[in-house]
Amino acid sequence: MAAFPIGAYEPRWFMRTMHCDPAEAVEMHGLVGARVSVGLHWGTFPLPDEGREAPARAVAEIGGETPDFRTLRCEETVAVGR
Repeated sequence: MAAFPIGAYEPRWFMRTMHCDPAEAVEMHGLVGARVSVGLHWGTFPLPDEGREAPARAVAEIGGETPDFRTLRCEETVAVGR
């Protein structure tokens, strides 16, 4: 299992050295070969420029929200089998 941050990525010119964006997180999921990955570090505080819900929407728009890559909301859990 892998966990990737998908929030607080805007503006890219400033945040790209510290935070990946949703597309990069989905790409990293494939690169590391994780069976299951979760997108986290989003939706808790209204701090980033992209807006609170934008990271999850971006993952869905690129087709990244799959059983293998999930975006978890606050207090949501996912069971990972062996």
